[in-house]
Amino acid sequence: MKLSIIVPVYNMNHDGNLTFCLDSLVNQTIDDYEIIAVDDASTDDSLAVLKQYEEKYPAFFRVIHYPDNRHQGGAKNAGLKKAKGEWIGFIDSDDWITPDCYERMLEKAEKTGADLVGCTYGIVHSHTFETGEKISNNTADQTGILDSETKKKLLLHPGSMVIKIYRADIIRENNLNFPEGIFYEDNGASRVWMAYFNHFEYIDEPWYYYYQHDTSTVHTITEERCEDRMKAMDFMLEEFKKRGLYETYKEEIECAYTELYFRITLFSYMIGCKKKRMSFVKKLKKGLLANFPDFKENRYYHVPDAEENKMVNLCMKSVPVFYVYYSLLWKYRRMRAKNKPENA
Repeated sequence: MKLSIIVPVYNMNHDGNLTFCLDSLVNQTIDDYEIIAVDDASTDDSLAVLKQYEEKYPAFFRVIHYPDNRHQGGAKNAGLKKAKGEWIGFIDSDDWITPDCYERMLEKAEKTGADLVGCTYGIVHSHTFETGEKISNNTADQTGILDSETKKKLLLHPGSMVIKIYRADIIRENNLNFPEGIFYEDNGASRVWMAYFNHFEYIDEPWYYYYQHDTSTVHTITEERCEDRMKAMDFMLEEFKKRGLYETYKEEIECAYTELYFRITLFSYMIGCKKKRMSFVKKLKKGLLANFPDFKENRYYHVPDAEENKMVNLCMKSVPVFYVYYSLLWKYRRMRAKNKPENA
């Protein structure tokens, strides 16, 4: 079998999201493939919808059901265990792809000998096949045969996992998987996976549609989800150490950990979390410094926004001062925005 497409599903049968995704998968222009839909203890009728597709397309549509929620990482791991394809692809169950998406990526792999192929995605806000805002996840200098420096560039900016196909034998031989029971599982897995692939080809075409809606994970910030991103990066760190790859990619690991474990989580928490606690910020800082006390000395370290850099430095000096200052600053800006005349 040429390709296995793994689809984690949890409570997605609303507003036509799940069926729009699945219809794009069953209508792919390749013949030799399977769809593995993993229902992750949905409490709506998502499982019933999946069963309908399995009955309609018994030759290539398979359903796995778990009674306990494992989040997307657990669902993806379950799919990997059952996958029979030479290649593996992933898709979120509220996104969709063009009919020839996988055919074109597989053609690229066959022509070049790549063991990893990716495309671009477009951000859309409705069920459409019109091209939305195009987001290029990778760059030309990350492609081709991956020497040491090129692979490091990929580890720094791996791009999304759902817009790539992976040689399955590399996944199986190296026991590549995802952290379970948390959000942001790709943050934890993507760089570890990149360390094992040797030839990456990238097609800058928006064949994947990334659907933005009110229930998207990116729109919901809670302390629990911030902790999940921290856990994902701890997973990444431990995997590199366990696999004997830490020293080889230490600077790249430190850079990613600093950005995702600390900086992005810090400002997401302070801006988006309704119920904030100073103790969480202290925990965030402590976790970073415990693993990378000299993170600012990293050659990749750079905070592009001057004010954000100022806030990071303030947090390093004093969490209470940072917490109070930033909270008041954010409150002031929200009040100004609220009171700003519409035509101003």
